[in-house]
Amino acid sequence: MISLTDLNSAPTADFIAAVGGVFEHSPWVAEAVADQRPFADRAALHATMVAAVDAATAAQKLALLRAHPDLAGKLAQAGRLTEASTAEQASAGLDMLTEAEFQRFTAFNTAYTERFGFPFIIAVRENTKASILKAFEKRIMNSRDQEFTAALAEVAKIAKLRLATLLGD
Repeated sequence: MISLTDLNSAPTADFIAAVGGVFEHSPWVAEAVADQRPFADRAALHATMVAAVDAATAAQKLALLRAHPDLAGKLAQAGRLTEASTAEQASAGLDMLTEAEFQRFTAFNTAYTERFGFPFIIAVRENTKASILKAFEKRIMNSRDQEFTAALAEVAKIAKLRLATLLGD
């Protein structure tokens, strides 16, 4: 954990290193907000980071979505997720799926990515296996624009939860 006071006064490179992973494999978000310090509180930091994503190009947003791993996918099976993603997926029990559950997640991941061009994203720390599967079933029926918006909203939730873990202020 790091305090917001320390984060606000840290050299830019240290700030980016500290919060660069809040948005999965996308340190450009931290880079975009570093010069806007100091932040009054964690909520202000989060809002500023989300605003940076909102202001990004469609290609940057798509790259951000594509930076996320499949849920219970090949990277998870190979132990190649980020530390944050590993903990998040474990919190919903995605690291302990039955073979049938694994097959169901794999089928949904494949169908979803084929339909939308990016992986299914949900704030797993706010969900269970059952609610994630239910969300898969519902959201796969969305239009691409609806789902692009929904996925970015989930990314923002994930970032908020990660900041809470990181800062704890």
